[in-house]
Amino acid sequence: MNDQTGSLGAFEVGQNFQRINFLLQRLFLALSRREVRNPGVEGPGQPLFLRAAMNQAQTWAANPMKALNQQIQFWQNSTALYAELTQAMLAGAQRMPKADTPDARFSDEEWDKHPFFYYLKRQYQIMSAYLESMADSASEGEDEKHSEQIHFFTQQLVDLFSPSNFLASNPVALKKAVETNGKSLVEGLENLVKDLERNSGDLLVTLADPEAFKVGETLATTKGHVVHETPLFQLIRYEPTTEKVYARPLLLVPPWINKFYILDLQAKSSLVRWLVDQGVAVYIVSWKNPREELRDYGMDSYVTEGIVPAMNKVNELHGNDGINVVGYCIGGTTLSLTQAWLAKTKQENPAKSCTFFTALTDFEDPGPLKSFIDEGFISGIMIEAQRKGYLDQRIMARTFSYLRPNDLVYGPAVKAYLLGEPRPKFDLLFWNEDSTRLPERMAQEYLTLLYRDNAFATTGFEIGGVKISLDDIKVPHYVVACEKDHIAPWTASFKGLSRLKGGGRFVLAQSGHIAGIVNHPDKKKYGYWVSDADPGTDLDAWRAGTEAHEGSWWPDWVSWLGKRSGKKIDAAASFPESTPRLEPAPGRYVRE
Repeated sequence: MNDQTGSLGAFEVGQNFQRINFLLQRLFLALSRREVRNPGVEGPGQPLFLRAAMNQAQTWAANPMKALNQQIQFWQNSTALYAELTQAMLAGAQRMPKADTPDARFSDEEWDKHPFFYYLKRQYQIMSAYLESMADSASEGEDEKHSEQIHFFTQQLVDLFSPSNFLASNPVALKKAVETNGKSLVEGLENLVKDLERNSGDLLVTLADPEAFKVGETLATTKGHVVHETPLFQLIRYEPTTEKVYARPLLLVPPWINKFYILDLQAKSSLVRWLVDQGVAVYIVSWKNPREELRDYGMDSYVTEGIVPAMNKVNELHGNDGINVVGYCIGGTTLSLTQAWLAKTKQENPAKSCTFFTALTDFEDPGPLKSFIDEGFISGIMIEAQRKGYLDQRIMARTFSYLRPNDLVYGPAVKAYLLGEPRPKFDLLFWNEDSTRLPERMAQEYLTLLYRDNAFATTGFEIGGVKISLDDIKVPHYVVACEKDHIAPWTASFKGLSRLKGGGRFVLAQSGHIAGIVNHPDKKKYGYWVSDADPGTDLDAWRAGTEAHEGSWWPDWVSWLGKRSGKKIDAAASFPESTPRLEPAPGRYVRE
């Protein structure tokens, strides 16, 4: 290195230190703005850990040899690692052997180049296995829910303390810091500060570049108009792109916990645009992002003031000949409640068919989220919601992120904070962070009546003084669940919706909660399994009897819809000039 290069490096280091001082001031200011929240929403309370510790102590006392064997196994594995490391160093090994089990956190070759970091990685894996065996002991004799909580939060601790998550024990981050004269660490600190500032002192890792997209300009760009508006929702109609369209329209009901444009991302992945191009007259509900004025809105409000008037309006605009309806995720749950309520109260139902995307109606086994849903968490949530009149979107966003912490928390944090990488320009992750608030009463009913009590599938869910259940629904239905869904497990989705009457077609799509649904046929990516047979209770037998198909299930669904959508009519007649056009799509509500 010549003198000029050395001077340049020293100047760069000096500049980096100046930036660090400035960023630290912003960091402390951002942290000072953090709201003090009820501890119940921050994680498991003390009773969970005390109960686990007491049960583990009882297990050890009843079976001391098992506890001793666990300790012996841990020390044997640690000693074997030490011996392996010593032998390799004495033999002058240039790199350590790759572990048999692939782990994306340690995929970089730097983890195997240096004996110290190899040791950290392997000792972490040994310790993880030991902690999991302790969780097994702590949950012996426990009820199923508490046992699952112990294992879930043990795994949370294991994921948190991975050596890849800390600068001093991450060789990739250290190497990059040296190569960039510390610039990567400064960029990482700036990413951290921006996240704290963006979330009022809360640490939520930003997953996508917040400046990369703009709703209405680069996302949600399918041409249409708001044709109806209420305090709870805007109704959007999309303009036809074909000369002929099906006479019977399609209404999409997205989840009210997210914004609707997951179904209208960029043109290459937009379900809305693809449907319009197939000659479907498409409407979509854009839910209001609630504040205190909607605090008393509950599930009954979203049924009687949301889905029912939206269905009736679409039906009215098309001559009252019936419509097809889709419900996505919790939007599908609400649609099923609507269908049951209309049937039980014997009101006219515009829906001639219903499609459900990854929708839970039986919450007996709702996947990893049930580990959070205990009285402490619900109490904490309700205190927060009562204080503001709504549940802050950051609380639920963080909860869902920790269902897949390595993918949605620690992995992105390492890239952003330790490596100083810019956020990816990824439309799906951008949408994921553009979440919504929940009205106070809705948040309570969502967590207690559905997740905790599973009332809709058991004792009955009350809407307007009328108790309804899954068994009340009779409508032709198309059900899509996703194989790797961590929010609405496919087995739970099928278990509830198989109770519907009226004839159904069931699709199991590859991939997860979003990618399995937003799967454009042109991508030729994920496949699916399909059957008209009722899944019943033996889901393995159902799956064994299905037909496997490559590519997207969208064409299969449109073929099914086409048989229930009437004849083709002139597109202009389906969206005449007399239809109100209040404002261009995507409307005001989605931007709130």
